[in-house]
Amino acid sequence: MLSVRADMPYLPWRDPCEATRLLRYALHRQGFTHTYQSNGNGMSVLSVLTDLTVWCKNGLFVWSEGGRETVHPADDPVGAARLISRHHRGPAAGDGPSGERAVPQAHPSPPTDSVRD
Repeated sequence: MLSVRADMPYLPWRDPCEATRLLRYALHRQGFTHTYQSNGNGMSVLSVLTDLTVWCKNGLFVWSEGGRETVHPADDPVGAARLISRHHRGPAAGDGPSGERAVPQAHPSPPTDSVRD
């Protein structure tokens, strides 16, 4: 159990499990609906695709893109989801010239029994 002092604000990215949960929800909004999260020993791991695993440890999300390690601050799960989506999704038909994609429609029911933000 995470211990929180009364005089310190709770910062979710200091808890890898919580930061990864927020990343998982942000990725779900980007259309990545089949993810698996595992937590333990001060880190958390999120399996997004067969070739994409994101680790959260020491305040950072870490994953591999094209053989290179990519890091992103754990206090910005939405930004990390955006980066992951850009790299792991090619432009779809009908995308604008700037490369922006239409946001996929939300699934009518949550894919897990987790509480949503």
